[in-house]
Amino acid sequence: MIDHETAKNGRRTTLVQQAFGKLAEIVDKTVGWDRLPVPLGLLELIGLRTQLRQDNLHDTSHLPAVNTPPVPPSAPEHLTRRTNDGSHNDLDEPSMGMAGSRFGRNIPLSRIAPADERTVLSPSPREISRALLTRTGFVPATSVNSLVAAWLQFMIRDWFSHGKSPAENPWVVPLAQDDPWPERPMHVMRTPEDPTRPPGRTDLPQTRINVLTHWWDGSQIYGVTDEEQEFVRSGSTGKLRVLDSGLLPLPEDPAANPAQTPGFWLGTELLRTVFTLEHNTICDRLHAENPEWPDEELFQRARLVTSALLAKIHTVEWTPAVISHPTTKAALRANWFGIAGERAQRLFGRISENEIVSGIPGGRTDHFGVPFSLTEEFVAVYRMHPLIRDEWRFRSAADDETILDCEFPDIAGPDALKVLNTIPLTDLLYSFGTLPPGLVTLHNFPRYLQEFHRPDGHLQDLGATDILRSRELGVPRYNEFRRLLHLSPAADFRALTGNAEWAEEISRCYGGDIEQVDLSVGMFAERLPEGFAFSDTAFRIFILMASRRLNSDRFFTEYYTPAVYSQPGLDWIRDNSMASVLTRHYPGLRPALASVGNAFQPWMVRTREDR
Repeated sequence: MIDHETAKNGRRTTLVQQAFGKLAEIVDKTVGWDRLPVPLGLLELIGLRTQLRQDNLHDTSHLPAVNTPPVPPSAPEHLTRRTNDGSHNDLDEPSMGMAGSRFGRNIPLSRIAPADERTVLSPSPREISRALLTRTGFVPATSVNSLVAAWLQFMIRDWFSHGKSPAENPWVVPLAQDDPWPERPMHVMRTPEDPTRPPGRTDLPQTRINVLTHWWDGSQIYGVTDEEQEFVRSGSTGKLRVLDSGLLPLPEDPAANPAQTPGFWLGTELLRTVFTLEHNTICDRLHAENPEWPDEELFQRARLVTSALLAKIHTVEWTPAVISHPTTKAALRANWFGIAGERAQRLFGRISENEIVSGIPGGRTDHFGVPFSLTEEFVAVYRMHPLIRDEWRFRSAADDETILDCEFPDIAGPDALKVLNTIPLTDLLYSFGTLPPGLVTLHNFPRYLQEFHRPDGHLQDLGATDILRSRELGVPRYNEFRRLLHLSPAADFRALTGNAEWAEEISRCYGGDIEQVDLSVGMFAERLPEGFAFSDTAFRIFILMASRRLNSDRFFTEYYTPAVYSQPGLDWIRDNSMASVLTRHYPGLRPALASVGNAFQPWMVRTREDR
């Protein structure tokens, strides 16, 4: 029986929970979660998550605000439908997580570093990019395929965006004498200021807003505004617009055309096409069961199903593929199915209200005492540009014959549309499935992203920009980040990486001060747990936020019911995977995927002899 409770960060935590979290921290620091047998490793990750929930959820929505986005009035349909702007997901706090609301933090607000010239520009982000990030030779991540890179960018276009940077008052980055950058000095546009922050309140911690919704709601397909959604909808049987070519229409207005915005490339448009087709197939299934449902009802139900399927694929397929340690694979499946497992869920449904036993979907909504939002630290650890290849070879799914050799600029921005219009999507997807992405490590940043020609004509070093952005947004440097997430800091450069050459290079860049090492540099340099394509430090944010995005969203918890989704809708989510989605719409991929357990792992290469 529990007798004592304490309030911590707005969440009531028991003394037992606090003790469990502290014990997990001690075991993690002395033994390491990844060195324990899987059952003990799972228990350890539960303990670490308990402690992170207690200490690493910090609310920015309570800070003074002006001119906040208007919240649409409550309406009966909000009970069973996602809104375009993300409002009314939480029925008691309808503005929670909506577009235009602030990013939260995983660190105390008092520990947000100031964004001034000294902290943002020193040491030079451009020099760190050149010395530590430049790809000297492609280092592949051989346990996964390039759909991993495409999927991540596809998800990010749903999760977060700070909005368009103003043209005036850029950060001015001095350049070394031997720097070949064509513009002197380098200019990096600033992240837009928070328009809801009261003017003149320099005493408040800096905050920024997410122009997207914070919810996992498929907005990269459906849009965030009424106008965006109106453009993609067909107006018939709930379906989205698809051209006769099998591709998606794009707005003629350059300001609304995603191909004209930085970040658009072949990978993201491929997946947007795949899941637009999936939405339409779900509409067919729902219409067959409920022929009386009008267009709006079919659309809204299919959106719920598609969004949940995306969340399931990310939880039980994408993430276990990129962090494929036996313990993390079991833990991530437990997030969705519980430790009772998928088979028990299929046979008996939920057998417990406890998320550990029966998974998060269908359970209780829980914000853990802090209003839900994505966080700036979540944004920072997803800066994984090394996943992108520079060279691409597109090949036939029928016989693996080369169709086109090209480089990343040929498949980015408006040029991606030329490739989409000349090579069948089956062959493009096959090529992504059989090509490895880059490993997220030092000296493996795509060279074309270090000289990225944006659709607006500007030149950008994304390696330098990534480093600058984390500093600008007040994300702590590597060692301080680890301390705040209950990890031991690196004692010195050799302890950081274990690679003597890298240790010397990093020390030289940071003047011998281990405390100055940037978060992304430290994460790229550190030793990786077994099966990991990215760092254990980044994984700490995932331990906390991967489950939180499900726990807080009522459409994944208590509203994950037949009354809201329909029983055929829930069955669709249960019965489908990335492989089934791909082969349903592109049957020519079936042979390459036949022996693959996870569609984000390398596919079988087809030859003439295999036909």
